[in-house]
Amino acid sequence: MAKNLIIYYSRKGENYWNGSIKNIEKGNTEIVAEFIQKAVGGDLFEVDTVKPYAADYYTCIDEAKSELHSNARPELKKYLDYIDGYDNVFVCGPCWWGTFPCAIFSQLEKLNFSGKKVMAVMTHEGSGLGSCERDLKKLCPGATFGKGLAVHGADASKSESTVSDWAKNVLN
Repeated sequence: MAKNLIIYYSRKGENYWNGSIKNIEKGNTEIVAEFIQKAVGGDLFEVDTVKPYAADYYTCIDEAKSELHSNARPELKKYLDYIDGYDNVFVCGPCWWGTFPCAIFSQLEKLNFSGKKVMAVMTHEGSGLGSCERDLKKLCPGATFGKGLAVHGADASKSESTVSDWAKNVLN
């Protein structure tokens, strides 16, 4: 049986939500990552930065923009060193400036994706998958890629059947 890894970054606290700012206890991407795990099994790995992003949403997105423009790689509290035991890797994150947060790139660049199947999952408030699939193809040489999934962030908690159906289908 194939073994799955679900790498995700998720923002708790202030989030953009249907046109306004809302404080959420669990990040939208974490909810979706857990739905993937429930549907197809696998190990969750949360990307967590040493220096937290600002609690204020607007300050956070300014930080994210600055990181993206400077090609920053924020230091993480812990890293996966290898993914040899996994066949499939789901990479999940919020859409920040059209792609994943740079913290996800910090993790991905340390891994060997040869022979792995990689799928992008992005929570968003209108951007869809942005350029995350293109970016993953650059960051994960040697991988094959399954069709990505975009989940409207404000609807994450209601997306279980969509996420489950997608996760099962993309692995076939």
